[in-house]
Amino acid sequence: MRTAAAVHVAAGSLLLTTLAAAPAGAGTTDAGLRGTATAAARAAAEGIDFGACPAEQGLPGTVRCGTVRVPLDYAHPDGKQIELTVSRARATGKDPGDGKREVRRQGSLVHNPGGPGATGVYFPMMGALPEWKRLAAAYDLVGYAPRGVGRSAPLSCTDPGTFFEGPSKAPVHPTAAYKRERVARAKAYAKGCAERNGDSLRYYNSLNNARDLDVLRAALGENRLTFLGSSYGTYLGALYATLFPSHVRRMVFDSAVNPDPERIWYRNNLDQSAAFEDRWADFRAWAARHDDVYGLGDTAREVQGSYDKARARLAKEPAGGKVGPGQLQAAFLKAGYYDDHWPHRAQALSAYLKGDPGPLVEQAQEYPEAAAEAENARAVYLAVECNDAPWPTDWAVWDRDNTRLARRAPFETWGNVWTNLPCAYWRAPRQRPLDVRAGSGELPPTLILAAERDAATPYDGALELHRRLAGSALVTERDAGSHGLAGGANACVHGHLEAYLLTGRVPGRHASCAPHPEPKPAPADREAAAARPAV
Repeated sequence: MRTAAAVHVAAGSLLLTTLAAAPAGAGTTDAGLRGTATAAARAAAEGIDFGACPAEQGLPGTVRCGTVRVPLDYAHPDGKQIELTVSRARATGKDPGDGKREVRRQGSLVHNPGGPGATGVYFPMMGALPEWKRLAAAYDLVGYAPRGVGRSAPLSCTDPGTFFEGPSKAPVHPTAAYKRERVARAKAYAKGCAERNGDSLRYYNSLNNARDLDVLRAALGENRLTFLGSSYGTYLGALYATLFPSHVRRMVFDSAVNPDPERIWYRNNLDQSAAFEDRWADFRAWAARHDDVYGLGDTAREVQGSYDKARARLAKEPAGGKVGPGQLQAAFLKAGYYDDHWPHRAQALSAYLKGDPGPLVEQAQEYPEAAAEAENARAVYLAVECNDAPWPTDWAVWDRDNTRLARRAPFETWGNVWTNLPCAYWRAPRQRPLDVRAGSGELPPTLILAAERDAATPYDGALELHRRLAGSALVTERDAGSHGLAGGANACVHGHLEAYLLTGRVPGRHASCAPHPEPKPAPADREAAAARPAV
């Protein structure tokens, strides 16, 4: 499930069948919990030796970096250890509105940005932004790279030099031959993951991520955790709250994954594909309202026609020799996550259809220097999701379910399949997902932030998490769909976030905020366009 970097309106009556047999989740055993306690006690004694961050990360001097040791396998806490990279910016202690007034430090605010496979080491830099200064005054802002990511015992499943394959195809109605090709590639990828990582592959999963979070809490010297999880990070937070409820101080779930064990992860991906169709419709309607700027058509159907025209042209002759239908699809998928991408994507599509490929190439091409990071992120994404739960092992099930779904949701359905298909052929043992829930009084109040039209983590997921966590408060941004609301464009949502983290106050069980303003169109720079050669 691509969430973000990285990802549920109901997908109808699509059914999951032919699941692989799976052992009970090892992460919930007494041995696993004892192992976490052992590792946390050791981390509390050792602490984290913060110093200068690696130069290649480009972090400012106000951010310091260190490592924390965690067991590869929590059933054997004294066995093989791996190191997680941690970054921190100390609380400023100064009121941003009155530099002479001191602010009481409230400890560490730890962030996980999602993925799975995304790094959080850049989170401390958020304290420099106006929206975060009040929080940065009260909290040490702490980010980290989860196991497998970046320098944290990195995973790899294929040669990064061959990871970007552009220009690539993205057929809306794949042929039987194309499907066979993608099945073969998925099998090869799963085999590569097993061969490159050996028996350690099984230990990269969400339950171990939750345990790592508790060890990090202890290493930071915190008795209880204050946590902000975005996207997949909300599922990680929900697991943590279920496993370690007495260790929770405050917890924010920003753009919530549906934690229902029956939806982890195959069904959630079906739901996500359905939701992206709705968000794609939102973009097309917006572009149609600004036909005077972009000339893509004055109806959503005509905008779709313009997109289809570009895709067909790119299939015959990739733009700049690098951007084919696959790269076009990936670029516009980002517009499904964040509406602030809409003006730039519409402008690039408009320019391309008028003979100027420059903006489209700039936005959609894949850069070789980013291949290693992208390959690592995908390896972790698949390792975690494939290990977390049973998946259908029969291609016929995937083909049936997604062929049905693609009839009404063609935009992202097959792209989502190809991303996740290695899980059908995964060689590591599968777990059964933990039944996330907390009864009345088991947790302090928690805060859920959700946009009604979020495609990467559809709104039903927030409702389900809210139902499962007694005492949680749900803040809804109505009629909006950007993914990730914390510190974003909606002042109402951010006000609830600040009030909760700074004072512990939640707005009852439910609160709603009007949508943030939709993006304004950005007309093309006609002079720059005229200067570029046409194709």
